[in-house]
Amino acid sequence: MSDPVTVARNARESLARGLNALQSDPSLPQQLVDLGQPIAQAMGALYKIEASGGTQLQPHAQLALTNVQGALAALQAQPAQHPAIVAAMEAVAGALGGVHSLTRAAPVAAAPAPAPQAAPYPQPQYAAPQPQYAQPQAQYAPPQQQPQYAQPQYAHPPQAAPAGQVSPYGPTAVGGPPGPSGPAAAAPGAPGDAHVAELGAHSPSNFYKGLSGNDIVDHGGLFVSTYKLPKLGSRVRVKVSLPGGYEFEANAVVRWRREPNEASTDAPPGFGAQFTDITPEARQLVYRYVRNREPMFHDDL
Repeated sequence: MSDPVTVARNARESLARGLNALQSDPSLPQQLVDLGQPIAQAMGALYKIEASGGTQLQPHAQLALTNVQGALAALQAQPAQHPAIVAAMEAVAGALGGVHSLTRAAPVAAAPAPAPQAAPYPQPQYAAPQPQYAQPQAQYAPPQQQPQYAQPQYAHPPQAAPAGQVSPYGPTAVGGPPGPSGPAAAAPGAPGDAHVAELGAHSPSNFYKGLSGNDIVDHGGLFVSTYKLPKLGSRVRVKVSLPGGYEFEANAVVRWRREPNEASTDAPPGFGAQFTDITPEARQLVYRYVRNREPMFHDDL
């Protein structure tokens, strides 16, 4: 097999053509558009192989193969009457061979070595019993009763941090208990499931700003790296995870998209969402993050 990165890129680009065929046809029923979900998952696995320079074939190659096979089976089960279904089927079938070669090149995890057998312990040797001589019994005073300490009484039970505030005892999720697993403060009124954006020092998702102003929240927004792209102008809810276990949710509207066929290793597919409803605490988390990492730029004029 040639370079795994090249094979993964070619397979991903072929899948991108199939996904674009399903997503770009407005006449295609929604249940047929949803057939692109396993295609998007396979593209995500192939992208991780590319980003790692081919060193992370396992388990991403097998994950990509499973999703490609599932997508192809689902497309073949549809009546081959719609041009978008035919185009998607050809693109997915064209990527199958490359994904197969990646799984064959993936190293198989070695079986764990058997645990060493513990050496048998020698049987204890007991000495012959020695004659026991009676000793005068000492007289002991009855034990004194231990003093009882009253449990401290609190005038008020400990209260959880109010919603939207950060606990003084360490990183917390905005509106939730300490730790990254606490629930985020949901922004009411947004439709559907939240689109998750995990932000880090080098994450593909990031905040963005444009030419209309310098404020990230008011004149920019959030770029969510994903292959599942909502429609332009649709209202979404985003769940943002930040370093240190901080997270928040907010309502937003989709302003722009980067299609899978336009993406590259340095510019992954996704969509830009402008905040429409965000709490003051979440706004401060955004400002803190962009002080440490430069936001993306998107021409919004």
